[in-house]
Amino acid sequence: MTPRLRGALRRRLLAWYRANRRDLPWRRTREPYAIWISEAMLQQTRVETVIPYWQRFLARFPDVEALATAGVDDVTALWAGLGYYSRARNLHRAAQVVMERHAGRLPDDVEALRELPGVGRYTAGALASIAFDKPAPVVDGNVARVLTRLFAIDADVGSRAVQERLWSEAEQLARGDEPGALNQALMELGATVCTPRAPRCAECPWSAQCAAHAQGRAESLPVKARPAPARRLEAVAGFLVRHDRVLAVRRPQRGLLGGLWELPGGELRGGEAPDRALARALREGVGLGIRAPEPLGAIEHAFTHRLLRLHIFRGSAGAGRVRRAGWEAHRWVSAAGLAALPLGGPTRKALARLETAAQP
Repeated sequence: MTPRLRGALRRRLLAWYRANRRDLPWRRTREPYAIWISEAMLQQTRVETVIPYWQRFLARFPDVEALATAGVDDVTALWAGLGYYSRARNLHRAAQVVMERHAGRLPDDVEALRELPGVGRYTAGALASIAFDKPAPVVDGNVARVLTRLFAIDADVGSRAVQERLWSEAEQLARGDEPGALNQALMELGATVCTPRAPRCAECPWSAQCAAHAQGRAESLPVKARPAPARRLEAVAGFLVRHDRVLAVRRPQRGLLGGLWELPGGELRGGEAPDRALARALREGVGLGIRAPEPLGAIEHAFTHRLLRLHIFRGSAGAGRVRRAGWEAHRWVSAAGLAALPLGGPTRKALARLETAAQP
């Protein structure tokens, strides 16, 4: 791309953005912390979903210090429902690093930002450009789609060669006035006009220069490798009751649903009946038996690459003390106390199933 063409594309895109950008709450502030929280939440999550979470999060943790000094359970509880909980844990750890190394102020350059937990190439570029007006590039799914169509790139968008090309093009586009606005305009164009299905090319400020549009195949790009089919998992979980209290266990910080609370249980083994699997999983995981287990049915929950079917039981806890194996912590809590803990989607669905079963 020639410098002249690049300059023309920048001017047209910025003019389009000024006229058409959505009025989103994090676009009304230049506070780096608030922008950081929005970027963390927006990863793989729809804007409409993020807005109320962002508002509640800033009300509870208004600055880096408030986030850094909070308990991780408080942070993940406020995040519950957004998914990808490692984002919340990384925000909490990164806030502590910012307090320790940067006197509570987010650094303003890409390299220093990338040293923070959970801050990768995209987030560092977004923060540096939007919060600090640095000419740093960003490539997310929306930007990748726009640039892949602009240049009619036929190779797999997830390949290393294509990613390097996209980051290089984005870096060149970011050079110039208003790099933060330019990057937001690129993402806005992909989110609202250059959409995955039925792109509105007639409304695009780049349609005259878009190679895919000229070839009549914008909707067929970008090219993506076929994802692997979701792996099916079958598991059991039990409402283990003792003195009107339910046993809750916390998962290790790393891994799927890391740091969240749930009901004790585990995966079924080949050919194992759910009730027998529950007895074994409770014995191995918490060292307790269950008396007269009552089946409450099963719920299903889809993760990115896994489809879980969870069989739910309720029963009285056997005698003895909890002896954890594989869990980070445990508590005996009331039903209300269980609901107040930071829980993953499967456990929330299990609670809903319990409430349904309790209705006359």
